[in-house]
Amino acid sequence: MSFNKEKFKRTELLLGSGAMDRLKSATATVIGLGAVGSHVIESLARCGIGKLKIVDFDEIGISNFNRQLLALESTIGRLKTEVAFERLKQINPDMEVEAFNTLCHKDNFDSVFDSGTDVVVDAIDSLNPKVNILYELVQRKMAVVSSMGAARRKEPLSITTGDISETFGCPLAKSVRKRLRRMGVDNGIHCVYSSEIVKKDSVSDDLEDNYFDSGRLRNPMGSLSMISGIFGYVVALEALKMILGDLVDW
Repeated sequence: MSFNKEKFKRTELLLGSGAMDRLKSATATVIGLGAVGSHVIESLARCGIGKLKIVDFDEIGISNFNRQLLALESTIGRLKTEVAFERLKQINPDMEVEAFNTLCHKDNFDSVFDSGTDVVVDAIDSLNPKVNILYELVQRKMAVVSSMGAARRKEPLSITTGDISETFGCPLAKSVRKRLRRMGVDNGIHCVYSSEIVKKDSVSDDLEDNYFDSGRLRNPMGSLSMISGIFGYVVALEALKMILGDLVDW
């Protein structure tokens, strides 16, 4: 048995050899490598997926440490895509990793999406880019798993999945639904969200200190690494289900 095959033997024991063959030929695109996205790429890589396309424009900062997998003393100030690339190759050198160090927007949709992917993971929290990406994916009829708000939550058992039209209790999901509806999209987006009612006092009065021109000024929100991680692993599992489909009895 090869070294790399031995790495994923326990996954194969659970999912079967046919599923592993499918995984090795599959591609997932993950947009956003922060609190949720960093855990998504970690778990997909450890499943033995053949290719990951990773998209992010940001650098690792001090404020990332409480919830982001890529944040270490040694990675401060480095591009998230570069750090993610190195980490993924340490997990599985045979996996193909294509990095896009950019904000995903309408001017580069073709370069990100046209090379082919089995599923797209939306793990960003900026409202306008998120809505525009989801709208584009619906128009292209691409399989997508979208993470709604993980910040300000403390209850893991409130995390669930469903179509965007079914989401409730999540302010981000509500805003996304409202904007997509104006654009003529009511459903067809698979989401991971929390129904936990958030507290207003978990938002800082100060503005973020690492604001980029491509986003909007926001107030930092309280968060826990445990909840962000659970969100990421549930998102990754939903993406895995889309890739493998009927090959596995879920």
